[in-house]
Amino acid sequence: MIVYPNAKINLGLNVLEKRADGYHEISSVFYPVKELFDSLEIIPADVLLFSSSGIAITGEGNICMKAYDLLKAEFGIRPIKMHLHKQIPIGAGLGGGSADGAFTLIALNQLFDLRLSKEQLEKYALQLGADCPFFIENTPKYVSGIGEKMSSIDLDLSAFELQFIFPELHISTAEAYSEITPQLPLKNLLDLIHQPLENWKGKVKNDFEISAFKKHPKLKLMKEQLYSDGAIYASMSGSGSVLYGVFKK
Repeated sequence: MIVYPNAKINLGLNVLEKRADGYHEISSVFYPVKELFDSLEIIPADVLLFSSSGIAITGEGNICMKAYDLLKAEFGIRPIKMHLHKQIPIGAGLGGGSADGAFTLIALNQLFDLRLSKEQLEKYALQLGADCPFFIENTPKYVSGIGEKMSSIDLDLSAFELQFIFPELHISTAEAYSEITPQLPLKNLLDLIHQPLENWKGKVKNDFEISAFKKHPKLKLMKEQLYSDGAIYASMSGSGSVLYGVFKK
């Protein structure tokens, strides 16, 4: 079985407050980007094996194996051979790792006929990371809490073209949060998103841009370049470092 975990972008990202448990309350709109994806192949095997190609995966362990371990502990599924071809940049704010974990759950559910509902898959996905549940349904969502509270929204950008700038720069999510000052936005993000796209510039904001642009001035220049090239709206995605522009086709 082969699945294609896709990226997402944040349309606005407000960091509202830091909780006592260390997590941050946010509000954001997650939008799936189906044209930017990894490839994940899973087949039953006699011995558990994971391999990868493409962009190198850093750190010990990986989210795909963590997803397998969750379902193995619960359902005793057999060993698998898993290969991930990584194309979504790491540390870019595109949710590539979260997508890989969520799509592993989806694939294993189908492969072993576990008959888990969307809601059950989302609960397992939340154990992998706050962004992971989004990729189970993989449709535009208004996201709040620490990222686990989601509500569907009517948003379609298919009439527009997304263009990306991929800086040779990795921004750690933990590092990004440590440099941000939580605050309530002047206007509700959901109200702003429902305005015409032409009204988003300067209003639909990513709070991480302030510290990221200060630390890495070239990111600000890249965003300005997107507007110079004709973008209707441009932003950094997530905690960075990828920037995107929304253009008329």
